[in-house]
Amino acid sequence: MQIHLKKGEKLYVNGAVIRADQRCSLEFLNNVTFLLENHVMQADKADTPLKQIYFVVQTMLIDPDNAQITRELYWHLSACLQGTLDNAELKKGLVDSDSCIKSQRHFDALKTLRGLFRIEEKLLSAKPADNQEIDIQKEVA
Repeated sequence: MQIHLKKGEKLYVNGAVIRADQRCSLEFLNNVTFLLENHVMQADKADTPLKQIYFVVQTMLIDPDNAQITRELYWHLSACLQGTLDNAELKKGLVDSDSCIKSQRHFDALKTLRGLFRIEEKLLSAKPADNQEIDIQKEVA
């Protein structure tokens, strides 16, 4: 597998962070676990349930020494979210992500989760129907 990096771009390989000081190409001749910088989510951007799960999977790749701890956190978060979801597409995506984690295909799990972000965003930004709106003034009184 060959990867092309731009000057200053970072690559996470088997827990190590590599930064290119100039434009370069790398060729991996064996199996490695890697993550490109543009797929890395910063902690402050993990502001939704799916993004928090994505962040946990990402942490498994970036910090393999602590992967067992983050794997346990993944299973907890995934189960909790699946228990609250009504959206079939999100549920299926999480089941697919679970399958990837079980078979140690973390990058595939990240790809699956990234594909669900738009759906989650739409659900979180949707306004409730008029008859489902809660009157905060009545609730407080």
